[in-house]
Amino acid sequence: MSIKIILASSSPRRKELLESVGLKFQVVNPEADETYLNDESPEDVALRLSKEKALSVARGYEAGTVVIGADTVVVVDNDILGKPLDENDAALMLRKISGREHRVLTAFTIVKPQSQVLHGEIVETFVSVKNLAASEIEGYIMTGEPMDKAGAYGIQGIGAFMIQEIRGSYTNVVGLPLVEVLEALKLQGVCSIFFVNGFKK
Repeated sequence: MSIKIILASSSPRRKELLESVGLKFQVVNPEADETYLNDESPEDVALRLSKEKALSVARGYEAGTVVIGADTVVVVDNDILGKPLDENDAALMLRKISGREHRVLTAFTIVKPQSQVLHGEIVETFVSVKNLAASEIEGYIMTGEPMDKAGAYGIQGIGAFMIQEIRGSYTNVVGLPLVEVLEALKLQGVCSIFFVNGFKK
């Protein structure tokens, strides 16, 4: 029996990453309250939200389906930088990450219908940002790119201009650690066949 893969995400970047390796899947927007709870660590936040996103979508499907949920957070001094609320918030975040290293955590959870969790994992990448001039921050915000991204930047877009170094998975910073996700799917017997098929879509 073939297994249907669902990506529980509204992120076009996660969709593009999975498409880039030839995986066949569908995309369904999840329903999850992304409010942070008191005393949650960044790791707890990311893992909980990835699980809630996956479960919110899995409830609508029958057996023979697996759902992948993911959540990415940017962490500076153990403070979580989510998506900016407005341009002022984006500027504040960019000033916080300017000239220093921060952590990017992406958690992903793979579930089946009936709320069966198959796998949960957190991947961490360290990102160093150059010193940003006020004019660079202002100009970058004017592009609109920071407004829908955790930490107010996109490493795969215009925001690449500020990245000096990364330690760890690049795709993790984009929004989904491909190596770890594909390994987890393979362990569940879900997607090893797409390698055999030569990445055919």
